[in-house]
Amino acid sequence: MASFRFANVRLVPAVTRAPARPSKSTDLDDAIRRLKAYKAAGADCLYAPGIATREQIEAVVKAVAPTPVNFLNGGALGFTVDDIAAMGVRRISVGGSLARVAMDAFVRTATAIAKEGRFDGFAGLISNAELNRFFREDRKKLSS
Repeated sequence: MASFRFANVRLVPAVTRAPARPSKSTDLDDAIRRLKAYKAAGADCLYAPGIATREQIEAVVKAVAPTPVNFLNGGALGFTVDDIAAMGVRRISVGGSLARVAMDAFVRTATAIAKEGRFDGFAGLISNAELNRFFREDRKKLSS
């Protein structure tokens, strides 16, 4: 079995203080410097959670090419899978976002039941049969 080395470099917020109000910025140059160091050490894929703009994503991809980059798309950033792939990203993660989508639906529906006595959040639910079919078909795809 081949080994796989994966490097994770977070954009660390640098807090700068002005006399009246603090501002936060991320040091993309520092993150790229660290990603390049992991690349030089033999990482097979690089990951910089915290990048979110087209400019940041493209800068990271270009800086470490041809090493694959993983992009964490943890919110509605306005990109499609095709957009992200066109930027050169080779792997897309969603982190805990799918779980948060489910918990958001749970909280909204439970709150409506508790506060308003309404079950409107159950409208349009996927049936148990549909869920079972979805997972059964997915298992078949994985085993073929």
